[in-house]
Amino acid sequence: MERDMTSRRSTVRAPCRPAPRVTQRERSSPQKLLLQGGGDAHDMSPTDALLTWSLLTAAVIPACSGEMYTSLLTVKQAIGVERRLIDYLRTYIAHESERLEDVKRFYAKVSDLHTEVYRGPATAMANPLVAFALIKRMHSEWLNVVYSREAQENAQALRSGYEEEEGDLPKLEDLQGAAKGLMRLQDVYALQVASLVRGRFQRVTNGESIDVYLPAVSVPLSGDDCFQVGKVAYEQEDYYHSVPWLEESVRLFRGTGGSWSPENEGTLEDALDHLAFSHFKTGNVSHALSLSQELLHYDPLNGRVLQNVEKYEKLLVSSPLKSIGVDELRRPTSNHLRTRDTYEMLCRTQGSQPLQFENPKLFCDYFTNGNPQLLLLPVRREVLSLQPYVVLFHNFITDTEAEDIKRTSHPGLKRSVVAAGEKQATAEYRISKSAWLKSSSHSTVGKLDNKISMLTGLNVKHPFGEHLQVVNYGIGGHYEPHFDHATLPSSPVFKLNTGNRVATFMIYLSSVEAGGSTAFIYANFSVPVVEKAAIFWWNLHRNGQGDADTLHAGCPVLIGDKWVANKWIHEHGQEFQHRCSLNPEE
Repeated sequence: MERDMTSRRSTVRAPCRPAPRVTQRERSSPQKLLLQGGGDAHDMSPTDALLTWSLLTAAVIPACSGEMYTSLLTVKQAIGVERRLIDYLRTYIAHESERLEDVKRFYAKVSDLHTEVYRGPATAMANPLVAFALIKRMHSEWLNVVYSREAQENAQALRSGYEEEEGDLPKLEDLQGAAKGLMRLQDVYALQVASLVRGRFQRVTNGESIDVYLPAVSVPLSGDDCFQVGKVAYEQEDYYHSVPWLEESVRLFRGTGGSWSPENEGTLEDALDHLAFSHFKTGNVSHALSLSQELLHYDPLNGRVLQNVEKYEKLLVSSPLKSIGVDELRRPTSNHLRTRDTYEMLCRTQGSQPLQFENPKLFCDYFTNGNPQLLLLPVRREVLSLQPYVVLFHNFITDTEAEDIKRTSHPGLKRSVVAAGEKQATAEYRISKSAWLKSSSHSTVGKLDNKISMLTGLNVKHPFGEHLQVVNYGIGGHYEPHFDHATLPSSPVFKLNTGNRVATFMIYLSSVEAGGSTAFIYANFSVPVVEKAAIFWWNLHRNGQGDADTLHAGCPVLIGDKWVANKWIHEHGQEFQHRCSLNPEE
């Protein structure tokens, strides 16, 4: 927990927090706040939950409302936007280069005259042509060069091009969401901030830095990149995260000699200022003092920092404190996620636990479920767990079918929501976009419904099965531990009037390079993403009670673009396919 050192002596006033910087972008683009969601059931489709969400009709998803970061698809679309900005900048550079060439030509002409013709002013001015040329040049040519509209026109053309793309640019919420995604990956996978800054994904194991994954493509982060991440944490008073990111920012800014680049929003002084106060809030007053003193070298008249230095010195005299290093910072406990340690451990293993393979009751086979249509082409089934009953069907979907589903979902993708009482809302514990596909939206959807029915023996037709939900995860996209079945009578799940969600059938539409496993918390195992496979489990016992062992989570995607499709099957309509039991033990 953070410690406020001012509570030790009431006679010493607290140091002043750096004021937030307001950029031009922030002034002109007020941002929406994230809605906080709650509940423990998945979202329902627009028609199923009787909501009035309207599907987008455009083929390309606009990156509006600050939700670009919640889906890798919309992040990828930003590449096209930046390519157009590059074209505008290339044109600007070309036109400015032409203009500067003209200026240099004028400079050379005038310089040559002063070197060769005007060495003897009296003789030169005796020639009326020379005199006329001088007067004309002084009257209009210098005026045209100095007050040329060409520079303004070039700059305005660049600004106009930028403004044309502005609607598709990331919002402040996207920057904050992307930064939180990096911090989430840092936490869940125990990654070193220093390695992330170098473009590596490493954690410390037995005192050594070990690569968690070596990406094929990566980039190092700049001092300003690190400052922006640290600033997001700082503004949430999350000093556990702000300290290491701002430490890296200061180190990188120092490496450039504190020089400023026009594309940066932060400076060495900004990073020092925020880092000093972050150290103070974690109890490291001596570091706060030394950083504030360094800041005064660059801004010696900063009254707020001068006051802070005085207060830090008084605190150190009255209560000498031990310095705390970055590696000694304690991560705050989680009030909303009681299973955090188990959840993160399962995510880090990125696969099933070894003990699962020692159970002789677990097996693989070619499965037909007694269905004649599967006799000639049975599905390879892998039983992963008996309690809860979880199976993996390999090669359930083809590449073509997966692409059909993803492409059909593009126009309808919206920020995923969670149950919040009787309503639904977005939440930071679920970062993705989703769309709902009826069986009539594409022939492949109906084909998959039929195959799911054959494998499970269940009635999946609407309303006994919800429409197919397609999900694309964002930067560090995840879904923290939750149940698929409703646990409250007010849940939107019951608005279909077909009972609770008895089973889940989830299809992996893509592969990922690292992360993104499905972790079953109480059952203590996790399933890696297996491209083209599908995972199935029962959410309810035969007596209709929810199975607590199905508490599961979608681990953050470390590297890759994760797509899944969910089919939730309800109790009603299964009376003859999956009989109920009065036995409270079943």
